[in-house]
Amino acid sequence: MASRLTPLEIMQKLVSFPTVSRDTNLPLVEWVQDYLSSHGIESHRWVDPDQPHKAAVFAHVGPWEEGAVVLSGHTDVVPVDGQPWDTDPFTVVERDGKYFGRGTCDMKGYDALAIWALVEAHEQGVKRPLQLALSFDEEIGCTGAPPMIEAMQPVLPKGSAVIVGEPSMMKAVTGHKGGTGFATHVVGFEVHSSLMHTGVSAIMQSARLIDWANQQNAENMAKEPGEVQAMFTPPWTTCHVGMIEGGTAHNITAKDCRFMMDFRVVPGENPAGWEAAYLAKVREIEAEMQAVHPEARIDVSKHFDVPGLVPEQDGAAEALVRSLTGDNGSHVVSYGTEAGQFQQAGYSAVICGPGDIAQAHQPNEYITVAQFNAGHSFMRGLVKKLRA
Repeated sequence: MASRLTPLEIMQKLVSFPTVSRDTNLPLVEWVQDYLSSHGIESHRWVDPDQPHKAAVFAHVGPWEEGAVVLSGHTDVVPVDGQPWDTDPFTVVERDGKYFGRGTCDMKGYDALAIWALVEAHEQGVKRPLQLALSFDEEIGCTGAPPMIEAMQPVLPKGSAVIVGEPSMMKAVTGHKGGTGFATHVVGFEVHSSLMHTGVSAIMQSARLIDWANQQNAENMAKEPGEVQAMFTPPWTTCHVGMIEGGTAHNITAKDCRFMMDFRVVPGENPAGWEAAYLAKVREIEAEMQAVHPEARIDVSKHFDVPGLVPEQDGAAEALVRSLTGDNGSHVVSYGTEAGQFQQAGYSAVICGPGDIAQAHQPNEYITVAQFNAGHSFMRGLVKKLRA
């Protein structure tokens, strides 16, 4: 019988795989499957047909029946490019009561705890089943979870309570904003910049759309939030552009400019309304561009669409987490997760994981030893509850 690794040993192994979203996660998936198999646990892999170098993995232990608790995490991490790390990002380093490494907080620390719990549940025997679901491409818009959830349905008995382990300081988070992102390609017309009035600068026209986002943010910030919106930080819908590229030279009106416009929408506002507002502004600016040159245009495609997590009335997942943590507070977050996607697929869902989201995506990302240990205690309690 293979040895049972500790949560820390599992996290060290997971972090060693540089599963940045742009790259493959297959070596990590293969390791997880091999480790589970060594303990007699059958797992299932779903490979993305459009990206065969990426896959999700899921597994079930305990009675072959519906009603499992599902431990949900993602395997991808954000890049470390250009970040001033003091240590190797893909090696877990313990220092000053913290575990440093890319993904220790977001969210390979939780993944490790979930894998540990699955093996423990299998070895100890449980009366209520436990499932593991590890996705990919969460960091680029939660695009890997929906096909994974769909693939799980005909293979595993359906679970009833999903715990998504995004860093929440082990608090029961019952709501988050929805998110939608639009890949925007502005196509201009090149001329010498001394004659810019006869051309169309894709960059300068893009700036108008980005400034529209600034104006929307200012207007949203000035509004008085409703009771539900006031729970979020910030308590309004945000419009954001995080990356932009375009142009060929300083003295040529840019032919191309690309950026992503994303919206994080508070409950009570319709994401479709923001999409319509953005597209209306796009068409307004496009018409002005085409009045200068008919070949100019703006192409927009939806890159991701993450539903919000809606607080549930007497939610099974929330009740389970509260029974294990003793947390009775009301908590919501502004970041998006796969919890809303599980909820949309008919699962009860809640967010609860170790670590502080403020450390996610940062250089020298870390999870405190205390938080990791708190997550371990949570998983021990969960396995005990499933045995009862």
